[in-house]
Formats: sequence, structure tokens, C-alpha cells
Amino acid sequence: MNGLHLENACRVTRRQLFGSAGTGIGAVALASLLGRDVAATAPPHGMPGLPGLPHHEPKAKRVVMLWQGGGPSHVDLFDPKPALIERGGQDIPASVRGQTRLSTMSSGYAKWPVVSPIKPFRKYGACGMEMSEMLPHLGGVADDLCLVRSMHTEAVNHAPGVTFFLSGAQVPGRPSMGAWMSYGLGCETEDLPAFVVMTSSDKAKSCGQLFFDYYWGSGFLPSRFQGVKFRNTGEPVPYLTNPAGVSREGRRLLLDDLAAMNAKHLADYGDPEIDTRIAQYEMAYRMQASVPDLVDFSNEPRHVLERYGPDVHVQGTFASNCLIARRLLERGTRFVQLMHAGWDQHGNLFTQLPQQCKDTDAPSAALIQDLKERGLLSDTLVAWGGEFGRTPFGQGDPANPKGRDHFGKAYSFLLAGGGAKPGHVYGSTDDYAWNITADPVHIHDMQATIMHLVGVDHTKLTYRYQGRQFRLTDVHGHVVKGVLA
Repeated sequence: MNGLHLENACRVTRRQLFGSAGTGIGAVALASLLGRDVAATAPPHGMPGLPGLPHHEPKAKRVVMLWQGGGPSHVDLFDPKPALIERGGQDIPASVRGQTRLSTMSSGYAKWPVVSPIKPFRKYGACGMEMSEMLPHLGGVADDLCLVRSMHTEAVNHAPGVTFFLSGAQVPGRPSMGAWMSYGLGCETEDLPAFVVMTSSDKAKSCGQLFFDYYWGSGFLPSRFQGVKFRNTGEPVPYLTNPAGVSREGRRLLLDDLAAMNAKHLADYGDPEIDTRIAQYEMAYRMQASVPDLVDFSNEPRHVLERYGPDVHVQGTFASNCLIARRLLERGTRFVQLMHAGWDQHGNLFTQLPQQCKDTDAPSAALIQDLKERGLLSDTLVAWGGEFGRTPFGQGDPANPKGRDHFGKAYSFLLAGGGAKPGHVYGSTDDYAWNITADPVHIHDMQATIMHLVGVDHTKLTYRYQGRQFRLTDVHGHVVKGVLA
């Protein structure tokens, strides 16, 4: 055997050992395609996760991330400060500002005029949680919410901030949170992906921020764990409908032949991406049957549809995506990530922020209420928030500011269900909503807490890559016990 063949044999042996020890859905899909009995290696429903997971009894079996891209203003929505009303137009003192890192759009300002909350705050629920009157529907479920007012991050720009929260690093390339959960915990259904992503935007398209594929990517994990993105126009998933002249039976025969060829290729090379290819072909076939029913709202009660608002009937809207999210979760999808753009109010705070609240408030609350009525909220974690907050000072003309800049020193985040403490406010900030005064929660702490609630010890779910063990929280993060029920 020459050197090349010897090297290949060694590589094959190593990869085959890894593959045979794995519990990936590709192996199960391949066995199904080839007619093998997989009852001894997989549960009767869904796809298995890693051996030994969950690490402890989970409070949440599934997660829905309601990502509000652009940075919702904590000053206007979640963190009431009478001082900001009393001192409107006055400069925020240097003693408060300190050395806070700001974006280049405002870091060189000579004046720092306070902009008061644009609408009054109200107390909601039996818990008396204070939020803006622009969020009446979320206020209506306040007793189910855990409002964290002490989030903080080092990121000052959108893409690094989103990447930081969703993957644990400000630079792309790490697995996203949904990918980590899919990898570690598997899926409860064979007919839908473990990790689904949907995107939407404000009607005015006022926010220029893009949603990059790496926000739901698998990074260095096998690519079968990346999120499956549903499109917001046309068929949710490409090629759900077979071409003219191709029957479902014909498609099945074609996939069987492809599976046999890929199986031979996998045996020769042991490349885990071949395993992914087999799994994805099989998932696509199953989704041809499962997705049309998923997005058919005809069997939804009228009062449920009305709860989500009129946009629920418009494909690609946040309202429609929220209802699809509920239907995914109840069918066994592990992680649903809804990403809505439009919260970047640099110069249109007084007009666009109320519109954003109008578009997202009712659907967000409807999803929580819907899950609760179906007995799913207790083991479904709902997370609502963005990459950072907005500055307490105004952006633009100091005499007449029209917006707020990015602000990561302190901001707010919502949790509901899945083991989060209901009707509870955690953490606090100073009179200017600038500095955290109690119970700070870093990005990595929130990641650790979310993982804890799904039964994962964030320090133990790791993947070896380029000579070191990686995890979602890198080398940081602590579970925030004060937000746990």
C-alpha cells in the first residue's frame, strides 16, 4: 500500500470510529432509507441527542427566540425612570457616563441631552410590572413574564451584537444557540427540523440591518445542526412540490437510489457531511408532507387568529411567523428562532417605535397566551429581546433630537415559561437607565441560563475544534438563579 492509500485508510478508520459512535440523525435516516431496523438505536419518535444529555431534569423541552433586531429601547419600553422625565433636555452628567463604550455615531458628542420616554409607563398584572403603554398586550401577560432590566454586552454594533448573543462570540464562525441545542438534545419529531428560523421586517422597511445566515449557522458543528430557514414568500421551503410528472412514489425511489450511492461514499470516506446529505434528503422528503399542514391555518379557532392580529393572514409577517412557531413547537421542533428587523431608531424614534410595538406586541403576547392555554408554556421557554438597548440621550440635533443610538451598558430582556420566574423583575439601573445598580446579567449569563433551563450544563456541552474544546459560553457565564422559578 502506497503512502496515499495508507493515509486515506487511517483517515477513514478515524472518521468511521467517530461516525459509529455518534447519534446523528443522518445515521437514523440512512438506516430508514435502506430498510434497516433502527428500533434498537433510536426512540420511537424524533431523533436522539448525545448520550448523557440532558445533564439534569429540564424545565423547558423547547425554546422560541423572539429576536427583535436593531435594539429595542429599554428607556422607552421596560425601564421607567422619573428622572428622565424631570430632566428632559438636560445633559447626562459625566459622572454617570463614565468611560462607557459607545458607537462612533455618538461617542464624540459634546452634548448628551436626555430624551424622556416617548410614552407613559403603566403597571400591568397582579405583579404590578411597569412597562410602556405601547405594549398593552405584553402587559396583559405580565404575570407570566420575567423582566430582566440588567442585561449588558460589550457589543456596540448590530452584527457583532447579534452574533455575540446567538453564538457566544462577536465574530462569525461559532455554532448558534439553536445548533448547540439540536446537537446536544436532538429532536422530538422526525417530520420537521429540530431548529427552524423565520425572518420578518417592519412594514416601512426602515431598518437596514440584514439577517445573516450565520445567525442560525452550525459553525464547526456538522451542518445538519444548522437552522432550516422558512422563506417569507412563496413556498416556505423550496421544492416542497414535486415537478410535473414526478410522483411521491417516484421521489421515494429516487431518494433510495441516492441514499445507496451516498452510503457507499460514506463507507469509503467517512465524511460527516455525507451523513448530513443523507439526513437532509430524508428530512426534505418528510417535510413535503408535514409543512403544508403546518402552515394551513384553516383549523385554527377564529378567536386565536384574532388574538395574533390581522397580519396573521399575511405570509412573512411577525404575526404569521408567531403562529407558525406555536405550531412547530407543539409538533416537536426543539428551537424556533423568529428574527424581526425594525428596532433601529436613530432618527425616527417618535414615529417608528410605536409602529414596531404595534406590529409585534399582540403577536408576542398571543404566542405566550396560546402556549399557556395549550399546556405548553410550562415547558416552553419564550425569550424576547435584541442585541442591546438604546441611549438615554438623544441622537441628532442636540436641540431637537429625533432618535437614540445603540447602547449595551444596560438594557432589558424578557423571559416567559419554561422555568423562568413569572411576574418578576430582576436587576435594576440608575436614574438614567445607564449603569446597572443591582444583579448584572451578561450575555454569557443569559446563554448559560437558557441552556440550564433546557437541562444542559453549559460548561459540559462542548465540541473539540482546532485543538480546543469550545462551548456556547466560551469560558464565561453563570446561571442566573434569580430568574428561575
